[in-house]
Amino acid sequence: MATSTSDEPQVDKSEDEEETSSEESEEDCEPTLKYERIGNDMKNKLLSKDCVSCLAVHSKFLVVGTHWGMIHIFDHAGNAIRDKEIAAHTTTVNQLSIDDQGDHIASCSDDGRVMISGLYTADNNQTVNFDRPVKAVAIDPKFGKHGSGKNFVTGDDKLILNERGGLFNRHKSTLLHQGEGLIREIKWKGEFIAWTNDHGVKIFDMTSRSRITFISKDHSYRPDQYKCNMCWKDGHTLLLAWADKVKVCKVKERAERDVRDLPEKYVEITAMFTIDSFACGISPLGESLVILTFEKELQEEGNRQVSKRPHLLIVEPHMEYFEEISNDALTVRGFQEYKPSDYHLEILVSETIEDENLFYIVSPKDIIVSKERDTDDHVAWLLEREEFEEAMEVAEKNEHLLRKLTQKGVAMKYLEYLLEMGNYEEAARQCPRILGKNKESWEEQTWKFQKLRQLKALAPYLPRTEPQLSPAIYELVLNDFLNTDCEKFLNLVKEWPSNLYNVQTIITATLDRLDRERNNTVLLRALGELYTLERQYEKSLAIYLKLGNTDVFQLIHKYNLFSSISDKIVQLMEFDEDQAAKLLIENMDKLPIEQVAKQLENHQKYLFTYLDRVCQKDQQLCQPYHGQLVKLYAEFAPHKLLPFLKSSIHYPLQGAMDECQVRGLIPEQVYLLGRMGDLKKALSLITTQLKDVDQAIAFCKDKNDEELWADLIKFSIDKPSFIKGLLHNIGTHVDPIRLIPQIQNGMKIPGLRDSLVKILQDYNLQMSLREGCKRILVADSFNLLDRFVKTQKRAVSVDNGQVCPICQERILVTDLKYASNVVLFYCKHAYHEDCLPTHAQERCSICSTQRRGPGSKAVVK
Repeated sequence: MATSTSDEPQVDKSEDEEETSSEESEEDCEPTLKYERIGNDMKNKLLSKDCVSCLAVHSKFLVVGTHWGMIHIFDHAGNAIRDKEIAAHTTTVNQLSIDDQGDHIASCSDDGRVMISGLYTADNNQTVNFDRPVKAVAIDPKFGKHGSGKNFVTGDDKLILNERGGLFNRHKSTLLHQGEGLIREIKWKGEFIAWTNDHGVKIFDMTSRSRITFISKDHSYRPDQYKCNMCWKDGHTLLLAWADKVKVCKVKERAERDVRDLPEKYVEITAMFTIDSFACGISPLGESLVILTFEKELQEEGNRQVSKRPHLLIVEPHMEYFEEISNDALTVRGFQEYKPSDYHLEILVSETIEDENLFYIVSPKDIIVSKERDTDDHVAWLLEREEFEEAMEVAEKNEHLLRKLTQKGVAMKYLEYLLEMGNYEEAARQCPRILGKNKESWEEQTWKFQKLRQLKALAPYLPRTEPQLSPAIYELVLNDFLNTDCEKFLNLVKEWPSNLYNVQTIITATLDRLDRERNNTVLLRALGELYTLERQYEKSLAIYLKLGNTDVFQLIHKYNLFSSISDKIVQLMEFDEDQAAKLLIENMDKLPIEQVAKQLENHQKYLFTYLDRVCQKDQQLCQPYHGQLVKLYAEFAPHKLLPFLKSSIHYPLQGAMDECQVRGLIPEQVYLLGRMGDLKKALSLITTQLKDVDQAIAFCKDKNDEELWADLIKFSIDKPSFIKGLLHNIGTHVDPIRLIPQIQNGMKIPGLRDSLVKILQDYNLQMSLREGCKRILVADSFNLLDRFVKTQKRAVSVDNGQVCPICQERILVTDLKYASNVVLFYCKHAYHEDCLPTHAQERCSICSTQRRGPGSKAVVK
């Protein structure tokens, strides 16, 4: 993936040099890294006069070696650190190395000198002269610590360990390796030293003082032109990039001791693959690799062949293959003239922020720093692509990671974009999420919507609490709807609490509008709502009644306006009969029945509705109006008249009878005649007018009058249908013999056989019931007698303390001289036989006086 890289503000654009950039990006892929050219003093004082030959990085500073043998120290922004320019060599500086503490710098050059320079003290400064060019140097990471030995390693055609120690702290050199060509690079990490020569890469273990592996060069490219690039990912992982070969090597402990006396540690290659270009540097990026590459093929420029731009490649390594994550082409100053050996890649691992490593791409006339894109970059990229929803979500979830942008700033950009695009509905919908509880922001955006004439879109989302905006904002919206959308204006008046705006102001505006549109019912309803909010209930009531608005009942009930409607009952009934009646009945304490009935006396239908509802609630409440209710029921609800006549006794019978006769209400007349005692006439109506034999039989059963039965039989004797009904139903009330002999011979009676069978069945049933009752009675009698006998046979106890009620002496004595016969009654009273008179020895005198039951008879003497 090729991505475009633009200069940051630190780059001086006044020079006619090409700036850092990359090829046009793929539209759907976000770049992995971002780039920035280091400028300031590094550009103005160094790159304009000299060329960079090598670079070493530390969390505190950058160290740059030049082809003129100078060593410069800069901060990470490219500003020169005062008094930190060292004239260390007379020719090209080949390699630089910094200890872990950042206190000492080691450098080497083709002039044969190796210099150890202390940045804060000169106590450990050293200068060692060799008689040959020194191509590589590495300082002990623990060089500054006491007792470390002040070690450093140099490489030319030999690998030499330089130490200082002993009694006189003398310099000591130890040959570690030779005989395989020039040593071109050394990397020291922890206890391991890795170096490259013409044949491959070797690793030396400082703990065991032994070489633990050799990784051979597996290509045919010249090592002086395509040098091996090394980087320690951690204390046990070495990354190698040599020509077009890439390897990931891990130092591991040997599980078991071998008889061949092999080193305790060994190296395993965990990933290895070939790339399409030459590697100029390698660094880790999590589990991925960052590789600085040089294109193998040249490009035409004018009449000559020149180099192509270098690439920064990010890959996921595997054995024998890799997966490309990104591939950025970089425009480095003077890239057309450079060779692979002119480029370097250094990494600075962040010690404070995870996953914020810096990659330094070094060329003779340019140094570019690259780092992973952070949350700010990701959000900015989304904003550029107008993916605002996703940008807002990322900003909300990772607000603590944002440094340049803010969640609110991102949201406001989205809102501005929606307004510019004319998507007002979506903009309004996003306002609560974007503006939150910021009152000033809400009011500012409201004025923007007003200028765009889009307050309709914003109104549903305006906050009413937390925050509550200024009254002018709500009035602005209401006035807008008042002039453009009356229905919405009415809805807002109903929805919004009255404390949000000045109600009187809106009433005045509404009245002005009504002057122009007097018949606008929607505005009248809104005005009624506003009057209610302003507690001008009389005006609201008048408007609701005029409009016939159902809210009038709720208004009356809610604000207790019963005194205001005492003379408007007919008007309320005309508007909604059911609701009005319900309201009047629920508030009879405030509007008495007498008052309501008086107003409705000239409107019989409304009076009926009202009194009927009262009667359903409690008949006793309208007792004085029962006589009037008979007429009302007869006129408006005849089906309810008979139940009412049966449930009430507070109406004149004759008046009710007259009303029913006028209207021909036969069942009601039958009932009234029954109450008036004219049973024969009532039965006559049933038989002659209703011709309902079942009702006639039911009537006779209810009255249980022999004469009525005789009249019914007499009336029915020549009517087969009536005879059938009688035969079916009178078996249990009248002896069928009274009816059957009177039936004329030859009369055809439908269902006669069934009727006779039923009579016989009824008779048998009666006999069965009688026999059953007799058996039950006899059984119960014997059971009770048996229980009585058993009770009578029970013994009755007498205790020592019991006395004779007559002589008050004890019943039981121990001295036989005073002993006497005892008479004991079942009531448990005991007497001396001598104390009782002769005629009173059959019954207890106490219980007989009190008229007690049979238990008073004596059982023991």
